[in-house]
Amino acid sequence: MDLRVFESKQAMAAAAADHAAAIIESAIAARGRAGIVAATGASQFEFLDCLVEAPGIDWARTVFFHLDEYIGLPRTHPASFRKYLTERIIERVHPGVFHLVDGEAPDPVAECERLAGLIAREQIDVAFVGIGENGHLAFNDPPADFEIDEPYLVVNLDQRCRQQQLGEGWFARIEDVPARAISMSIRQILRSQRIVCVVPDRRKAEAVRQSVEWDVSPWRPASVLRAHAGATLYLDEASASLLTDRSAGTAPVPGLGA
Repeated sequence: MDLRVFESKQAMAAAAADHAAAIIESAIAARGRAGIVAATGASQFEFLDCLVEAPGIDWARTVFFHLDEYIGLPRTHPASFRKYLTERIIERVHPGVFHLVDGEAPDPVAECERLAGLIAREQIDVAFVGIGENGHLAFNDPPADFEIDEPYLVVNLDQRCRQQQLGEGWFARIEDVPARAISMSIRQILRSQRIVCVVPDRRKAEAVRQSVEWDVSPWRPASVLRAHAGATLYLDEASASLLTDRSAGTAPVPGLGA
């Protein structure tokens, strides 16, 4: 894993967007299309703003998936990831295809199966991800399942994950934060050719430290990114503030490879 630290959140976002744009343009040049997985959340605001303004990308040749969505949350709710992605990507650049996760589907398991069939037909050239305050990757809270092979799964959200959503201002009360979600699995994220992980802010510093410097473990879900040779972690000085070593590399994980 390549680790890059920048003086400010904006500088980090601009560099990550330049990198992501280059991957997308290269895939389109090579295959005529680019498969992309998009992340959501407050940590991605500046990065996505920079990315959608990048010149030269033929967005009509992109196919998007996204990482996760709350179960039972209306699409019109301010915290809906479908609403987030519609406003920040779809309405701004009009991708060729965007496969949104339907958190209001009457059968969440069937929705996972629908998405699995779609993503199985698409090469994912780059996945955009973040790291949660509890170390989660997508909505794979600790202890994450590193072995499940299905692309999407129904997950229960732990209390710290739900508290983060409250703290970021998406909900008025902890009781309002859904307890379940549909999430892309760890293995599916790692199937991406490249991974661009964008993690700003001091509140993420401890999760970053554990993910980068502690052993790779399901108890630190984002640490699994070290098993991916094409992953790049973008930090600002705040999120990198607890690191004792700002170098990083790949780490083999039993069952996943290097």
